[in-house]
This record gives sequence, C-alpha cells and structure tokens, in this order.
Amino acid sequence: MPTESLVGQVGLITGAGRGIGREIAIGLAAEGMAVGLLGRNHGTLTETLRECARRGARGVAVTADVTRPGAVREAVRAVERDLGPVDFLVNNAGQVDQTEAPIWEADANQWWQVVETNLRGPFNLMRSVLPGMVQRRRGRVLNLNSGFAFRPDGNYTAYATSKGALLQLSDNVADSLAAHHVVVLDISPGAVATDMTAGMPMFAGMKEWGSIPYMVAVTVDAARGRFDCLHGRFIHAGRDNLEQLVSQADAIRDADARTLRLRPYGPDDPLT
Repeated sequence: MPTESLVGQVGLITGAGRGIGREIAIGLAAEGMAVGLLGRNHGTLTETLRECARRGARGVAVTADVTRPGAVREAVRAVERDLGPVDFLVNNAGQVDQTEAPIWEADANQWWQVVETNLRGPFNLMRSVLPGMVQRRRGRVLNLNSGFAFRPDGNYTAYATSKGALLQLSDNVADSLAAHHVVVLDISPGAVATDMTAGMPMFAGMKEWGSIPYMVAVTVDAARGRFDCLHGRFIHAGRDNLEQLVSQADAIRDADARTLRLRPYGPDDPLT
C-alpha cells in the first residue's frame, strides 16, 4: 500500500510515456511525489500524467528529445517552474540496436543514435539538474542501466557500449557529488517485457520476464534513500539480494567493487 513517503519531493522521469518509465512515474506519484514527465510523444505522456493525477499527485508533461541540450534545459526549467526543484532524477529513456549485427554490418547512423540517447541523454539531464542539487546539497540520480554494461555482446555493440559508458560516467562523478550530499546510482531492472526488449531477437520466446512492479518498488526505495550507501555502485535489481547488498555496502566500498575496473593479470601488473 502507498505510504505517501515521498510527499514534498519532485521527481523527473525521462521516457515516461511508456514501459518502465511510465510505471515508475505512476509508482512515484502513488507515494506522493510530484512528477515531471519527459518524452518525445505528447499523447503517451498525457496518458501517464492522467494516471499520476488519479493517484493525487501533481505533475507536468513536457515533450523533448533528451539528446538535444537546449530542449532538455527548457524542459527542466518548465518542470521546476511548475513543480519546484528536482529532488530525484530518473534517466530511463533509452534505445537499443535495431538488429543483431556485428559492428561492421551495423547501420552507422542508428548505432550513434543509440549511444547518444543512452549516454548523451543522461549527461544532458544531469548537466541541467545537478547544479541545483549541488547548490541545495541534496538530491538523487538514478540511471537505468543494464547487465550489458559489463558483459560484452557483439550483436548489440551500441547498446552495450553506451551502458558501459553510462556506468563509467556515474563512477567518475560519484566522489565529487558525494562532497555535496548528492547520490548517483546505476540500477539494472534485468530483462523485463517492454516494447524495446520484446523486439530484441535474443529474447524471442522468453517466457519468464523480470518484474516491472518490482523495479518500480526498487525505484521508490531509491528515492527514499535506501540505497544511498551504495552511491556510485551498480545494482542489478533483477538478480541481487538487495538486503544483502545494503548490509555489505561498507565492504563493497572498501573493495572498490560494483564498478568497472581492469583486472590485474598478477601482482606485478603495473596497473594495480
């Protein structure tokens, strides 16, 4: 049952018109969070906004392409003008390679479009939202990531490259954000059935999908601060025992685990 634990906070969710982004927005709204909905399709955003309003939440829908810095800046201004400063940014908007193909056969334009959406999009949102969070010395950023971030896949090189780069981006900004009490997390929902994943050949015939409601619950917990102790680390909601992960947060930090690192070939490796 909703606890209204997020009343007084403002969330901004990209890709909020459908799939996981839509369900996350509705889940946050059910907890009392005011929601800014960002996407490219006004019609689907409006439908999500109606569902959020039915939960009693304030909201605003803004159409924008996350790869365009100017459009993102204007969208953030519109959300903050109508709802207030953003406390919780969810970078959900994403694309995947349209076909399974090695890089030398990939459509070059679509390849870069995937990378721009999955990496430049979150950068543009963070660049617009983080100055306010840093100034207020509070805020949380959740990047929806993927197991592809650390597992090579020759058929989805754009998606895997962009998700790995996104995880590295979070790692690179984590220390500087921690000094200002701003948290960044990368969380993978696992393989859940959306328009994007259902069209991927590798998932054809898949019968046991991950749970979107569970990912919504994880996102709500992230907004509450449950995973602040894992700041800058990768969480796989589809596989991790989250209670265990939180309880081992100190050890994870001490071991510099759940980040992308080169593995040394031995004790004499000069990169150790």
